[in-house]
Amino acid sequence: MVAIFLHILAHDVKNRIIKRQFMRSGETISRQFTHVLLAVLRCHTVLFKRPEPVLENSTDERWKWFKNCLGALDGTHIKVNPLLADKARYRTRKGDIATNVLGVCSQDGQFIYVLPGWEGSAADSRVLRDAISRNNGLRVPKGYYYLCDAGYMNAEGFLTPYRGQRYHLSEWRNGAHPTTPHEFFNMKHSSARNVIERCFGMLKGRWAIVRSKSFYPVKTQVRIITACCLLHNHIRREMTFDPLEDREVDNAHVEEEMAATDLITHVESSNAWSLRRDDMAQQMWNTWRRRG
Repeated sequence: MVAIFLHILAHDVKNRIIKRQFMRSGETISRQFTHVLLAVLRCHTVLFKRPEPVLENSTDERWKWFKNCLGALDGTHIKVNPLLADKARYRTRKGDIATNVLGVCSQDGQFIYVLPGWEGSAADSRVLRDAISRNNGLRVPKGYYYLCDAGYMNAEGFLTPYRGQRYHLSEWRNGAHPTTPHEFFNMKHSSARNVIERCFGMLKGRWAIVRSKSFYPVKTQVRIITACCLLHNHIRREMTFDPLEDREVDNAHVEEEMAATDLITHVESSNAWSLRRDDMAQQMWNTWRRRG
C-alpha cells in the first residue's frame, strides 16, 4: 500500500498503469491510495516542524541578523482540476488552473504550516490573512516574525524587504556590494528568505504529482499537497543529523516562552513595525561596516 502510494506521488502515474505494475484492480489501487493518504495526514502533529526562533547567540551567517525570526513564508501555484464552473476563479495570471498554496518553513527547510486550496486568482496577502484567522491556522506569537517577500504587507509578525531597492540574490553577484543600510538589509533578507523557495523547489522536484496537471478532484489534490509537504519533512529529518544533544532542552524552553505569548491575529501595516525594520537595517549596516 505504501509503495503504491509513494510511486503515484513520485511519478504521477495513472491508475491504469499502477494496475498493471502491481497486479491489482483499479478499485483496490484507489482504495489503498486513499487509506495511506489519510494515514499520512493524521501524522501532521508529528511531521510538521515546530517553529524555533533565531537565538541571540546564533552564528548562522544567513539567519543571525534576524533575532526571534521563526522562518520564512511565501505562496506558490500548484495545478488542480476544479469543476468547469469554478475554473475562472482558479485561473492564475499566467493562465494556469491552479491553487494558491501558502507555505511556511523553518530555517532548516522543513514545513511549519501549509494552506492549500485557495483559488489561483487569490492574492498572497489574502491567503495569509485567512491562515492566521483560522482556529487551527498559522500561529505567530507577538515578538516573533516570519520573513516574506514584497508581495505581502510589512506588518507585525511579517517582515518584508524595502521596495525599490536591489533585492534578489542574482543582483549581488560579480562582487557587487550594498551601498546603503536598505540595500544591505535586502541582501541579507533575500539570502535568508530563499529557504522557502528552496523548499518549494525540492517539493516539486521530488513529487511529480504536484508538478503537472492533476486529474484528482480539488479536495483530494489539496490533501495530496499537504501529504507531500509532510513527507518532505520526514525525508529531511531522516537525511540529516544534529549532534548537539542539548538542542532539545533549548527548544523546550523556547516553546514554553512562545506558548505564554499573545498571538498576532491580523495583518495590518503600522508605522511602529516600519520603524522597527529601519532600526534593524541600521544596526545590521553598522555591524557589517565595523567588521569590514
